[in-house]
Amino acid sequence: MSLFRPAPRFAHGDRFELEGAIVRLRVDARARRVSLRIDQRAGEVVATAPNARRLGEAVDFARSRAVWIAGQMVRLPEPSTLIPGQTIEVLGQPCRLEAAPGRGKLLWATESAPMRILAPEGERFTATVLRLLKVEARRVLTERTAAHAQALGQPEPAIMINDPKGRWGSCTPARKAGFASAARVGRIRYSWRLILAPFEVLDYVAAHECAHLIEANHGPKFWALVEAQIPNMKPRRKWLRDRGAALHAFGRG
Repeated sequence: MSLFRPAPRFAHGDRFELEGAIVRLRVDARARRVSLRIDQRAGEVVATAPNARRLGEAVDFARSRAVWIAGQMVRLPEPSTLIPGQTIEVLGQPCRLEAAPGRGKLLWATESAPMRILAPEGERFTATVLRLLKVEARRVLTERTAAHAQALGQPEPAIMINDPKGRWGSCTPARKAGFASAARVGRIRYSWRLILAPFEVLDYVAAHECAHLIEANHGPKFWALVEAQIPNMKPRRKWLRDRGAALHAFGRG
């Protein structure tokens, strides 16, 4: 019988428990080193390695950072469920969720009534509320993107709304026409969860991404473009740092 045990084999997507936290292993060929991050949406830790051979190293690294991981997991907000009678915030305004028959609708506040989202009671309630929020996110982000692009002298980019894990937005600048290739307009992807932030915060993200239509980096010229659109951006950036995790937990109960 051999005195040596073979090293355990790990694969992309494997999970293991570490001090009550779930750690998911991930291979990313673009990564230059082993790293850890907290996936706020999934409520788990992601240990990344540049290739499958180094996944064991990623496991050891996660175990060496168990104290740090425990501290980060404690700070994660509890997932929030959506139920009739609950009040949420939409663009910084209170919005009451109500059960009602029909397809569902978002009603903006009037002098006599607060903002409300009406959705059918039962299994469809949460899905309907989320659908209406995503529709509203697309509408508002499209309007603000058009305004900022115009102010910067740029063609209006194509807008996509999705649910990225770590970013509030990303921008692909326009491509000029060249030999055997047609011109392509810029593209901006946003997280629909920005509709849950105050309007000023959503507007900052739109200005930020539109500035990337001109400057693809985060150098001084880029920040000058953003500041020209949003002179008082620091409080808005701070809001996302302090409150962003709660937006990722929304609707995941």
